Amino acid sequence: MKSKKIIPLFVICLFGCVLFGMDNQKVKSGLDVFLVEHLSMLEGKRVGIITNQTGIASSGEHIVDILSSIEDLSISALYAPEHGIRGDLPDVTKMISYVDKRTGYQVWSLYGDHLKPTQEMLEDVDVLIYDTQDVGARFYTFISTMGLAMEAASEQGKQFIVLDRPNPINGVTIEGPIIEERHFSFVGQYPIPVRYGMTPGELAWMIKGEKWMKGMDELDLKVIPMQGWQRTMWYDQTGLPWTRPSPNIPSILTAAVYPGLCLVEALNVSEGRGTMRPFEQIGAPWIDSHKLAETMNFYRLPGVYFKPITYTPVTLPQAAPWNKYRDQDVNGLSLIITDREKLRPLQVMVHLFVALKKHYPKELELRDNLERLIGISSFRRSIGELRAPEEILAEWEPGIRSFNKARQKYLLYK
Repeated sequence: MKSKKIIPLFVICLFGCVLFGMDNQKVKSGLDVFLVEHLSMLEGKRVGIITNQTGIASSGEHIVDILSSIEDLSISALYAPEHGIRGDLPDVTKMISYVDKRTGYQVWSLYGDHLKPTQEMLEDVDVLIYDTQDVGARFYTFISTMGLAMEAASEQGKQFIVLDRPNPINGVTIEGPIIEERHFSFVGQYPIPVRYGMTPGELAWMIKGEKWMKGMDELDLKVIPMQGWQRTMWYDQTGLPWTRPSPNIPSILTAAVYPGLCLVEALNVSEGRGTMRPFEQIGAPWIDSHKLAETMNFYRLPGVYFKPITYTPVTLPQAAPWNKYRDQDVNGLSLIITDREKLRPLQVMVHLFVALKKHYPKELELRDNLERLIGISSFRRSIGELRAPEEILAEWEPGIRSFNKARQKYLLYK
C-alpha cells in the first residue's frame, strides 16, 4: 500500500460540489454514491481497480487519486483496459504492464498478452472494483474486459464491485442482431444486440444471472447503482462531466452514431478516423459523394440528413496513428443528426452498405472482420445479394424482442 494522506475525502467532495455545481446535478454516478455510502466495504481489504480516464467523480477527481488519498485504505494494483489507465493509448494498441507515473502503483495490462486477469495479477487483491464509462455498443471492448475480470474474480475467490455509470446513448433503444456463438470474440462476448440499452452494472447482473461466463454462481458481485438516472436520459442530460471514453469517441454525438458507423471499419471505406469527426463521416476516393448523398437522403431515414463532403484523413498520434486513405482526398458523406431520439444508427448502416454495394459493386470490399462486428454470418450474403434494407432489419426483430424480455429482470432503473 502507498498511504498518502493528501486531503481528507470530505474536503475533496465539498470542493467538487462548489466548483461543479452538484446542487444542480441530476445524476450521481456509482462512484459518487460509493464514496459517500459504501467505503466501509473496503475496510481491511486489499483493493484492485479496473478503470481508465473515465473513472472520475463529479468533482473531477479520478477514482485512483481519491482512494489513494484515504489513509488506511490499501490499493494493491490497477488494471488497464484498452487505451490504458489514463486513456492515452490509441485504438487496438496492445499494452504491456507498467507503473502509473502519477501514483506509483503497478498497472496490469488487460489489453495485451492477457485479456483476463491472471492468478499472479490478483494474488495481492481481495476485491476488484470496476469503474469504466461505456458507450452502449456490443463491440466496445470494456464490457468484455468486465466479463473476463468477473470470471477471474470468481475463479480466485475475489469480490467484484461494479460502480455503475450511464449508458450515454440512453437505456431504452435496442438495435442490431444477436451475435451468433460462432462469432464470439473480444469485440462480441455475449449473446446481445449491437446496441443493448443497459448500463455496465445491469449488464454485469445479466452476465451473472444468465451464466454467460464461467463460475457466475460462485461470484460475489456487488453493483453500486447510480442515483437519479433514468432510462431515457442521454449523457448530456445527467449533469455529469463528460470524458471521452476512447480517443475516437470525442462527444455524445459520436457515441450516438457509433453502434452503426463502426461497421464501416469492415469496409475499404474511411470511417472518419484521422479527422475531428470520426464515425460521423465516411468516404473513399472512388465514391461520388453527391450521388451517394442523393441515394441516402431518398430513403428518408429518421433523425439524419446526409451531406456530400470531401475530406482528408491525417495522422493523429493519440487517436489515429493509422487510418485508411491517409493524406488522400476522399469523397463521401457527413451525417447531420437532426433528431437523436429518432436516429437508428444500425438502420443507417444497413442502408449505407446496400447503397455502396449497389453503386460500387467492383470497388467495395467487405473485409474479414465484418462477421466479428455484426455478429452473424448472413449479413455478408444479404449485402452481396442487394436485399432490401427493410428485410434485413426485419430479420433482427425477433431476437431484439427476445433479448428485451430477458433483460427486464436485470434492469436497475426506470
